[in-house]
Amino acid sequence: MGKGGNMRRPLIAGNWKMNKNSAESIKLVSELREMVSDVSDVEIVVAPPFTALGSVEATIKDSNIFLSAQNTFWQEIGAFTGEISPSMLKDVGCQYTIIGHSERRQYFAETNETVNKRLQAALKASLTPIVCIGETLEEREAGKTLAVIEQQVREGLNGLSSEEMEKVVIAYEPVWAIGTGKTATPDQAQEVHKFIRDQIAQIFGEGVAENIRVLYGGSVKPDNIDQLMAQKDIDGALVGGASLKAESFARIVKFKT
Repeated sequence: MGKGGNMRRPLIAGNWKMNKNSAESIKLVSELREMVSDVSDVEIVVAPPFTALGSVEATIKDSNIFLSAQNTFWQEIGAFTGEISPSMLKDVGCQYTIIGHSERRQYFAETNETVNKRLQAALKASLTPIVCIGETLEEREAGKTLAVIEQQVREGLNGLSSEEMEKVVIAYEPVWAIGTGKTATPDQAQEVHKFIRDQIAQIFGEGVAENIRVLYGGSVKPDNIDQLMAQKDIDGALVGGASLKAESFARIVKFKT
């Protein structure tokens, strides 16, 4: 794939958050399917809400688009009202799940420890986890960015073998850039992505660090994706608002470097 000689396959994931009913989801993903049908060198993932997973799965069958959930619980079955287990996600056709998104941490009290439990459960069920990490504005302004990221990496990925780690995708999402219209500059993002890769090398070895994909998230748009993807350690994007329109998401999928 050329960038710095690495062979990491770029991954572009659309996190729809709490948007789109079943009919709207089918419409969006049908349009998207047409627009990206010629893309073969990028992994394309969409993460609709739980209620639309079945409809979207049926619509993307035999296409180059993969299905993701936005979260998963860490138990397989049981008395956990309102939760969805990894095997239920597999059953409906998911191959990915987002874990530890900053909105989950912010509004639903998720921690590095619960991220770790979800991550282990997802891997057991052969789901590819997209694990989100990132600092708040206060933490960045206090100069704590790298300390926060290091803690999230070490605690969130605790107990994984190198083989398991190979199957994980990391998404760096500076919380101050999510939905605010502020984006980390390509240089700011690259600095943190490199730091994340260095941390992974320390814990899991150089080989794993070289292969693992680190996505950038936080106000990714058609007009900033090319500059972001030109960075050596940015391997894709976790896209929020811009993934809710087929045209803008397709342009992001077809980034130019």
